[in-house]
Amino acid sequence: MFDRLDTSSSMSTTSPLQQQVGQPTWGVAHLYPVQGNWTEIEYLTLTNSTNHRVEFTMPTEAHQLMMVYLLYALGNFLSPNQLGLALPAGIRVRLPDGKFREPDIALMLAKHAQRRTNDYWNGADLVVEIVSDDPESRRRDLDDKRTVYAAAQIPEYWIVDPKTQQITVLSLDGERYSQHGVFAPGHRATSVVLDGFAVDVASVFNSAKQ
Repeated sequence: MFDRLDTSSSMSTTSPLQQQVGQPTWGVAHLYPVQGNWTEIEYLTLTNSTNHRVEFTMPTEAHQLMMVYLLYALGNFLSPNQLGLALPAGIRVRLPDGKFREPDIALMLAKHAQRRTNDYWNGADLVVEIVSDDPESRRRDLDDKRTVYAAAQIPEYWIVDPKTQQITVLSLDGERYSQHGVFAPGHRATSVVLDGFAVDVASVFNSAKQ
């Protein structure tokens, strides 16, 4: 869901001089490139000098609860044998084209720890996106990011869809993803990258009802 490259086009075009005192100066946005055209330097300069995300699809409580549930499940699986590290949205994943994404969860295996830096990760071994209900977010998570993450050679992509109550696990097969499985309540979603890792699908979606 989180994505610094996915920004809204509905901002006001009022110039900064026309803004009232104390109001946001939306005209400043025009000093930066349009979405999808951010260079690495422009992105890091903006995000390292501000304390808020460049995003307009805000997470709901249900979204956050599901993310936390999955993050804990991954952490409990990884930690005993120090298999890797999973972090929530906020960690920036740098793609080969120099652009960045912020998956809801990103995981890096311990054997690839050299690809982690304090500012961002160079790719990831597994990413998770929890699909928001609005049509634009659904399109990004179900279609656009599937293409982007495959092109970035991220081995595994989990799509958690509250609307359909399904978890789709995609596994990289050459230059595109193949479907490892579509898991519904009553089943356990399993991983290819993390041999032995599985989560109860019903529990994931029920975690949003606290």
